[in-house]
Amino acid sequence: MDKQELEEQIITKLQSIYDPEIPVNIFELGLIYAIRIDDNANVEVDMTLTSPACPVAESLPPQVEMKVRTISGINDLKVNLVWSPQWDKDMMSEAAKLQLGFL
Repeated sequence: MDKQELEEQIITKLQSIYDPEIPVNIFELGLIYAIRIDDNANVEVDMTLTSPACPVAESLPPQVEMKVRTISGINDLKVNLVWSPQWDKDMMSEAAKLQLGFL
């Protein structure tokens, strides 16, 4: 499997994870900052939360790791919780903004 196909599978998995307080998946919310895949199928995901006080701060990153690990072909996975840049609603996709009434 090539990197692009693997990235597409990762994105599909991420789109199945929802912030429990907002009815939009974490990918469309803009909580995934980066997906890096090296030549050995090692994956690193940089993600954030809507705020450092987010009630799912303890559970969401492990949920991301659990879902992405189900993809066949991934060698190793690291999920990094980052706070820079700070998330804001402008990071959401157009679909998420429309769904939440921001457009």
